[in-house]
Amino acid sequence: MRAFAVLFLAIVGLALVIGLWIYSTYNGLVSLDEETNKAFAQVDVVLQRRFDLIPNLVETVKGYASHEKEVFTAVTEARSRIGQATTPQARIDAENQMTGALSRLLMVAENYPQLKANENFLALQDELSGTENRISVERRRYNEVATEYNKKIRRVPGNMVAGMFGFERRNLLEAPTEARQAPKVKF
Repeated sequence: MRAFAVLFLAIVGLALVIGLWIYSTYNGLVSLDEETNKAFAQVDVVLQRRFDLIPNLVETVKGYASHEKEVFTAVTEARSRIGQATTPQARIDAENQMTGALSRLLMVAENYPQLKANENFLALQDELSGTENRISVERRRYNEVATEYNKKIRRVPGNMVAGMFGFERRNLLEAPTEARQAPKVKF
C-alpha cells in the first residue's frame, strides 16, 4: 500500500511539473507572439506615415514634370495596392513595390533643378527620408523579435508546446528585389 502511495505521489508530482512546464512555455510563446505582433504594428505605423506623405510628394513633382506619367502611375498603383492589402504578406509586397516606385519618382526629381530648389519639395523629401529611416529601424526590430520567436518555437522543448497549440513561424521582412540591385550612376 505504501509503495502505491509513493508511486501515486510521484506520478502526480511529475504531472504537476510537466503541467507547470507547459504552462510556462505556452505563456512565453504567447508573450513572444504578442511582441512580434506589436513590432509588426509599429512597422505598419511608419509605413502609414510614408503612405500619407506620398500624395503631397507626387503632386509637387507633377507640377514640374507632368510628362513623366508612367512614374506617377506606378506610384499611384503601388499606393492603391497598399490600401487593398488584406494580409501582412500582401502589405509587405505592396510596400516593397512602393519603395521601388518612390525611388523612380525621386530619380525623376533629380532631372529638374528648379524642383530640387523648391522648399516644399525639399521639406517633403526630408520628411520622406526620415520616414524611410524609421521604416528601416522598425523593420530591423520586427526581424529581431520575429527571429527570437521563430527560434523559440523551433527549439526543443518549445517546439512541442508550439506544435500542440498551433504557433506558426513568422516571415521576416526582406528588402525588395529592386533594392538588391546596385544603382546605375551616369556622369
